Amino acid sequence: MNNKTNKKPVLQKMMFVTQFEKLGFGALQSLLVLRGAGLEHVILMNVIERDRVAMHRGLGYDKDEERRLKEQANIRFIDWAESLFEKGLEVGDYIVVGNVVSQTLEAVAEENADLIVIGQRKRKMVEFFYSGDDIIELLRRSPRPVLIYKELDSNSCTDACLADNPFCRTLLAMDWSPASLLAVEYLKTMKNVVQDISLIHVASPKELKGTSSLDIQKLRKEKRGRLAKICDELEAEGINCRPHLYVGEPVAEILRAAQEFNASMIVMGSSGTSVWHERWIGSTPRTIVEKSPYPALIIPQAKEDSDQIQ
Repeated sequence: MNNKTNKKPVLQKMMFVTQFEKLGFGALQSLLVLRGAGLEHVILMNVIERDRVAMHRGLGYDKDEERRLKEQANIRFIDWAESLFEKGLEVGDYIVVGNVVSQTLEAVAEENADLIVIGQRKRKMVEFFYSGDDIIELLRRSPRPVLIYKELDSNSCTDACLADNPFCRTLLAMDWSPASLLAVEYLKTMKNVVQDISLIHVASPKELKGTSSLDIQKLRKEKRGRLAKICDELEAEGINCRPHLYVGEPVAEILRAAQEFNASMIVMGSSGTSVWHERWIGSTPRTIVEKSPYPALIIPQAKEDSDQIQ
């Protein structure tokens, strides 16, 4: 694909969803590197879940507690906004009570935000099974890319790149689905932010079963060739890219590759699945989000996003 010099930025407005404990101002500052991809406007969002403002002993809803939590969030956001204003960014905020998924999607639609950033909260499996996990539900329903932000420790990223740019060394998992092809196009628009991409495809062991050595080499050459073409497109945008072919279980191999290439982030497409499929079977993006120590940027297969990056 040819480089389009007048391409409209994909990422002008970011929705930053925080409960402060796991996703604070340091994380927000590290994401300001996205100004290089067109970021102009940050929406700060705090969703107060109803059980946090429920009174004890079944006495109902505590309006005073709601008021206290909202004011506490407002004080934090005013402080953050002053710093963002100084950097030339527009800032808005939402402080609401309700379900984090529903409230976030409503705000994203109202603001026409281009990216959702949210931190992950760990829950026990039995709780996930019965109540549903907020992050997975958000991934399933969101028409916009979702960045699940995680802070990497020194064992995950051994140099200082992450402090300044969590997108510096991206691992892009490719399965040739429309969503993964859309992820390639999305990263092209971030050429001023992403420094290096390790492009990985995980082949199934079943593809090699019962084949001759000659057939295996032919298969390897064909898959590497497809990856190389994608790398050529990304290199044409000025992004360093290297193709890698793995064989095995997708999640395990993607995480192994992220460690081997000292990745700062995993990026992959998601075609979306039903609630039944997510709870009983799962999906590769969901499992990556749950098991990975790395931040994960999930690009959904959504027509409006596809139209935006043509």
